[in-house]
Amino acid sequence: MTATPAPDIFTRQTIVSLGAAIACIVTVGIGLSLSIPLLSFALDAKGASRTLIGLNTAMAGVATIVCAPFISGWARRFGVHTLLVGATILAGVSLLAFLVVEPIWAWFPLRFVFSLALTVLFVLSEYWINAAAPEHRRGLVLGIYASALSIGFAAGPFVLIVLGAAGPAPYFAGAALLVLAMLPVLLARAMIPVIEDHPSAGFVTFLWAAPAATLAALVFGSAETGAFALLPLYGTAIGLDVAGAATLVSLMSLGNLAFQIPIGLIADRIDRRKVLLACGIVGALGMLIATFVTLPIGWLRVLLFVWGGIVAALYTVGLAHLGSRFRGADLAQANAAFVVMYSAGLMIGPPLAGFGMDLWPPHGLMATFAGLFLIYVAVVLARMARARGTA
Repeated sequence: MTATPAPDIFTRQTIVSLGAAIACIVTVGIGLSLSIPLLSFALDAKGASRTLIGLNTAMAGVATIVCAPFISGWARRFGVHTLLVGATILAGVSLLAFLVVEPIWAWFPLRFVFSLALTVLFVLSEYWINAAAPEHRRGLVLGIYASALSIGFAAGPFVLIVLGAAGPAPYFAGAALLVLAMLPVLLARAMIPVIEDHPSAGFVTFLWAAPAATLAALVFGSAETGAFALLPLYGTAIGLDVAGAATLVSLMSLGNLAFQIPIGLIADRIDRRKVLLACGIVGALGMLIATFVTLPIGWLRVLLFVWGGIVAALYTVGLAHLGSRFRGADLAQANAAFVVMYSAGLMIGPPLAGFGMDLWPPHGLMATFAGLFLIYVAVVLARMARARGTA
């Protein structure tokens, strides 16, 4: 049995279902953004090197790549609802386990388990949102989801500011937030879409089944993480103080928050591949301008605000494109492939951007991003040309 498309209107049940799914993943986002710096501080207090802290954090990407291909099958076997509830409990318990597990080496398998639970939550929540969203409002729905998730990610560190990074309080707060994400899942149990069919192809096929979407996740993940890691260093290299350099990253995040709903609305009215292509072109042009034009600081900030918001829409519109292409188990598998590509981008983005910056300091950072987006644009144009040729 293949899942049927969601209705093209917002029924009361659709609104409740979407609200529950978004509430679940936003709550997880708060707990996740709290846990990442918390665990880094804890490892530092244990005497771990910066390299070891980075490697431990990278276990999130490893867990995603290893486990995501199996999530659709687990959901079909155990049920989406059961798997979501189990993942929230596992995430909360494993976060608390960091309080009692002493050896640093043991934090690697523990971080893997913690990240596995979060991967399940993200893949299935995004599947739920995509499956429940009305087709002609999918861009709007995913724009709301992305904006809400951005707020959730921004809220997590504030919890750490209030509670501090020492002692058990932040761990219990994070675990409570993660388990709290189970509440909307329980309340909307009857509205969670089920997966009863098998995917029509193997997991690897879905990595390339909709390349405009899956490559968008890879490129955005690379650019976002590379920028977060190295843009502050770029800022200091062009003469900003530390606070001014950090503001460059904040402006990107604000752009992300501001642009997702408007671009989602646009994606509901025209071919989503064209929207993805436009986002890629803006991504390339913005970075080419930053590379070859000496901008006043004020204009650079404006550029990064707009660039960050439009480029972030690659994730939002990419998800919407998958939702319009696939149903049932295929949609869950495509969502998992999307998350894997994004995670791969998280792992390759910072070293690639750092290598570019070393080759041509500091402009190689922006030039590397421009190259990534130019490759993406070329692939999408080629796919669209092939589609027209076979029409």
